[in-house]
Amino acid sequence: MRLAFTGILLAAAMICGPTHAADIAAGKAKAELCVGCHGENGISQMENIPSLAAQPDMFIQWQLVFYRAGARKNEQMQPIVDQLNNEDIRNLGAYFAQLPPPKAPPDDKPDLSKKGAQAAVGGRCASCHLPDYAGTKAVARVAGQRQDYLVKALHDYKSGVRSGGGMAAMASVAYSLSEEEIEALAHYLAHL
Repeated sequence: MRLAFTGILLAAAMICGPTHAADIAAGKAKAELCVGCHGENGISQMENIPSLAAQPDMFIQWQLVFYRAGARKNEQMQPIVDQLNNEDIRNLGAYFAQLPPPKAPPDDKPDLSKKGAQAAVGGRCASCHLPDYAGTKAVARVAGQRQDYLVKALHDYKSGVRSGGGMAAMASVAYSLSEEEIEALAHYLAHL
């Protein structure tokens, strides 16, 4: 718990404290560590691995700090974040934020998307992720994200597997979703 609190304090200092402009070229160079899983230009081709392209700068920074501090856990991420200093994190956030978002595939199940749109309204998803679901500041972009990853993330929030870093709001929303709503919501968001 102490380690997680230290990470959160570090994140606050990183984000709120005096900083210099991020170096996108340095972020691109450091992003070579990410390509194996998150794909070229931050667009994942791997099941259950999120795309990072066009994620908000602060969101990327916070998540990396949470991983580094142990508030978020992932065996594959840990050796990567252990190599990152605060400047690397700042540069990676700026680099991924400026990339174009993944192109959504054609919607082959518009009826499922309609149910997903209803689930998004019921869960008040737009209140945090914005009406276009592009995210903002420390809130993830979910528009165009991999459908399998969205299903996994919602299941992880619902079961409590994913925690740390202020995830209580997502856990509360996901907990109330049925399996059908999770599938529909993920399909809808992935096809935006």
